[in-house]
Amino acid sequence: MDTLSLVLVVIGAINWGSVGLFGVDIVGAIFGGTHMLMSRIIFTIIGLGGLWAISLLFRDRVPSHVNHNHHRD
Repeated sequence: MDTLSLVLVVIGAINWGSVGLFGVDIVGAIFGGTHMLMSRIIFTIIGLGGLWAISLLFRDRVPSHVNHNHHRD
């Protein structure tokens, strides 16, 4: 879920960058306009991904491959 969330955040960032720099809403252009139902669904999914990504800021930064149960005697 974390990877999907980050992909959605990147898509949203690229879209907003395109709007800011060129005045082009890529998602809206692909799905028939900003106010079309499909565009709004995509925007909502991207927004939910962004909300999930907020949780990444508050997690421990221990790599997943580290085994916490291994103890040396």
